[in-house]
Amino acid sequence: MYERKIPPNLNCGLDLIGEVLYGKWKIRLLWFINEGFLRPSELQRKIPDASRRVLNIQLNELEEHQLITKKIYAVVPPKVEYSLTDFGKTLIPVISVLGQWGDENDERLRTVILNRLENISGEKS
Repeated sequence: MYERKIPPNLNCGLDLIGEVLYGKWKIRLLWFINEGFLRPSELQRKIPDASRRVLNIQLNELEEHQLITKKIYAVVPPKVEYSLTDFGKTLIPVISVLGQWGDENDERLRTVILNRLENISGEKS
């Protein structure tokens, strides 16, 4: 099990947000749950690059941070659905604005990211 070596800094709003949303797939999970993709298999199809294990870990963390709730239905096989809490719903406008900014700057961001990846791979050679 992972044990944190440095305690989190919880004195700044940006640090708090980072603590809650840090994770490659968390923002996309929140967005897709908001869009109505509630079952783990649906979320896996929407994010095929993520392993089921990583998605489950990040879904559990979002649940621990009270952004989503998990409902388990008593059927065979078990059925699980996720939904946003009222607290989680307050993040959707923020995520929407971030996505809009990304769309408006997609070409520049793509170039910057690809250049960085090229530099990293060039350093390893």
